[in-house]
Amino acid sequence: MKSLIDIRRDLHQIPELGFQEYKTQAYLLSIIELFSEERISIKKWNTGLLVKVHGLNPSKTIGYRTDIDGLPITEETGLSFSSSHEARMHACGHDFHMTIALGVLSYFIDNPINDDLLFVFQPAEEGPGGAEPMLKSEEMQEWMPDLIFALHIAPEYPVGTIALKEGLLFANTSELFIDLKGKGGHAAYPHQTNDMVIAACSLVNQLQTVISRNVDPLDSAVITIGKITGGTVQNIIAERAKLEGTIRTLSPEAMKKVKHRIEALVKGIETGYECETVIDYGSMYHQVYNTESVTREFIDYTRNKTNVTVVECREAMTGEDFGYMLKEIPGLMFWLGVDSPFGLHHSKLNPNETAIDVAVRLLTSYLSFKGN
Repeated sequence: MKSLIDIRRDLHQIPELGFQEYKTQAYLLSIIELFSEERISIKKWNTGLLVKVHGLNPSKTIGYRTDIDGLPITEETGLSFSSSHEARMHACGHDFHMTIALGVLSYFIDNPINDDLLFVFQPAEEGPGGAEPMLKSEEMQEWMPDLIFALHIAPEYPVGTIALKEGLLFANTSELFIDLKGKGGHAAYPHQTNDMVIAACSLVNQLQTVISRNVDPLDSAVITIGKITGGTVQNIIAERAKLEGTIRTLSPEAMKKVKHRIEALVKGIETGYECETVIDYGSMYHQVYNTESVTREFIDYTRNKTNVTVVECREAMTGEDFGYMLKEIPGLMFWLGVDSPFGLHHSKLNPNETAIDVAVRLLTSYLSFKGN
């Protein structure tokens, strides 16, 4: 097998969007098929993979999940192994995630444990969401793990450090798309039109009152409008406008309340600006909630049995569809320090590759303990 660094660099060059990871799936299979056929079984699901490593005397199945898709970002790292796909980049570290999973998988081919291991190579984490349908698939239902683990790179932490907490780690998230349709016309005759640029601007301002006036101050929520489009040219009043954004909350209850208030405000825009509106929530991700007992054991093991530094962090407004798996299966996710000056989803993200070995050593040690 190639070195893990070489594998990571190969994967970094072929980022693909959700449910389009054909080259990625083929590359993963080219590595996995080098392993002993007697020790593993492989199933395809959509553009993802399920790989079972058979234990010596299994009493349970331990799952490990990695995401495999990239983002619609033009890379600006200047690396010799930059993305070869135009306007596509592994700017969230999924090339790291896959490489670490392959390293752990490879280790257990040569160092079998008693229990079965299931490696879940999940597509479409960045959208439209692969975890929930994969979890419900016939393929995964047949091999459903009893425990499941995952990690996510963290540019803000140094290499050799992981961060996690019991309970809520990542927020509930939902995409938000709002279309507005009014009546366009000549800029010289505004009284004959219903201007959707004005309506959109008014709605953006009103949406901010949901957080300041409708969400419990002791709870937390975020509404971000990241993109506004509207109109055609400078001297035509816009007939259409569109808002694109995201909602993030620390509780499912807050998400319901935020959406209820958004819908009420949009209805008000319809009346006030005599227009038509459509709301689409797009992809929605369940919160990542680490099982308390499993997380405490993992923290204690890491502190006492490894050289990795453990930081017990606060919850974040980050979204991750691994939350759907933790909703059904006990387990945890942790942050892996990769020491990059540029953050997640940045076009210059360049994680420190020495973190790959840190993660592989930690996971192989812990899973050996857990599965014997």
